Amino acid sequence: MAKRYRGVDRDQPFLLPPDMREWLPAEHPVWLVIRVVDEHLDTSAFHAGRRTGGAGAAGYDPDMLAAVLVWAYAHRVTSSRRIEELCRTDVAFRVICGGNLPDHATIARFRADFADTVAGFFAEVLGLCAALEMGRLGVVALDGTKVAASASKAANRTEDGLRKLAAETVAAHAQADVAEDALFGGARGDEVPEDAWRPGRRDERIAAALASLQAERAAAERAERDAAAEFLARRAAGDRTGPVPLAVAVQVAEENLERARAAQQAKVDRWRATDAAARRAGQNRRGGRPAAADDYIRVREARAVLERARARVAAAGARAAEREQRRRGPGPVRNITDPDSRLMPVSGGGFIQGYNAQNVTSEDGLILATQLTQDTGDVAWFEPMTAAAEDAAALIAARRQPGAGGEPGGDREGGYRIGLVLADAGYLSEHNLTCGGPDRLIAVGNRRDLETATRGGTAGGRPAGPAITAMAARLRADAGMTAYRHRGHVAETPHARIKHGMAFRQLSMRGKRKTAAEWAFTCAVTNLFKAITSGHLTTHALAALAR
Repeated sequence: MAKRYRGVDRDQPFLLPPDMREWLPAEHPVWLVIRVVDEHLDTSAFHAGRRTGGAGAAGYDPDMLAAVLVWAYAHRVTSSRRIEELCRTDVAFRVICGGNLPDHATIARFRADFADTVAGFFAEVLGLCAALEMGRLGVVALDGTKVAASASKAANRTEDGLRKLAAETVAAHAQADVAEDALFGGARGDEVPEDAWRPGRRDERIAAALASLQAERAAAERAERDAAAEFLARRAAGDRTGPVPLAVAVQVAEENLERARAAQQAKVDRWRATDAAARRAGQNRRGGRPAAADDYIRVREARAVLERARARVAAAGARAAEREQRRRGPGPVRNITDPDSRLMPVSGGGFIQGYNAQNVTSEDGLILATQLTQDTGDVAWFEPMTAAAEDAAALIAARRQPGAGGEPGGDREGGYRIGLVLADAGYLSEHNLTCGGPDRLIAVGNRRDLETATRGGTAGGRPAGPAITAMAARLRADAGMTAYRHRGHVAETPHARIKHGMAFRQLSMRGKRKTAAEWAFTCAVTNLFKAITSGHLTTHALAALAR
């Protein structure tokens, strides 16, 4: 047990040592972050947007602000006001600032400029990790994760709702104008011009959301019309293959019915003509009488196809009407707080207002490529993300230190190349299985069905298309399933590190451009601290790089 209590003297002249280097131990990670940003990353892009030499107080060093944000995001802090507070009270933040106290407005403005600089910052961090011999490319995985936007689902409006809201806003402005005219009389001469644009105005966000929704609807209708026109053109040229678009299903079925009826009626008419000529010549007619046009089997089949097409169209209309009436699930809506965000389905059911982040991760947990998208699905992003990952592999090969050993998927002459790409069933399509790029394994069903098929059972669903059929057979083999089992760990561990380790579940910025930059910065911070926690980034390693 203790002999006594230690004394607490808050009146002593120096509560902390006067030398900041004595505030924290030499092995504290904050020193690594400071040294990396100051000495090992090209931060010229952060300096390019800053101007010095003018009148006024000295500005804050962009390297210091970048290090502050790196440390803040790595430690679950994204609020600029909270960061300002920590710069005054937290020892690690005070060490980074070196006696400076940036206010929240300075931090927020610096972060708002990320859209122009973060791509280079992400590449610099990735290059540093490569120089530290990270980034094993034998197996990489592509996965998407939903990230909440800085907006509420309650701020979503349908097209009718946006029109009503816009009308209400215009009416409110008109009433305010009338009230101000009654209060102030004529113009004073210092009014803001009517065509002046002011960022953040609510009516402008409403108009932007309405325009986006109308453009999306028009694009969907145009795509449907184009698909129907292309099908009809191929049909006119004699090509009758492929599924019939729903928009022209009834029209095509009616044409097929009339064609079948006309062909059979022509047979009946020819038989009657030849039968009459035989009777006049006193001859017996050979061959049976053809069936009436409406009773012919082909006509009956065509009539049944027409009825099914009409039923499909009616059912589609009924489903659309039911969705509109009962409001089940998200419809075509736009958010008036962040019009670029979308309602995203999440695992377990339900929706969040947010974005869909696509990440390609290396075998050792390094994020090779990232992209924040507005798409609710993943399938369209396999090819572009794989191409981005190959660019990252070229960067890793260029930054790898001489004498670094090879690895699966790489060679000394051709550089480090991706050996195998793993992806879940959200990326499954004939195109994604046949497009150029590295070898790939894309699931043709959920994990339980794949495991069942591998053990000799029957997996749910039936593959369609030659490439999907071949992939299903490959995944049923032990070698294919053994390789695919690595997908969950490789792909989802970095997402867990961001959302749970860093507690980054919601974006702070708004608008696609700024949110994409914030997400890329978060991934860069994840890579940097992955290097620290894995032991690759140390003081000795940085000293070796400097040599």
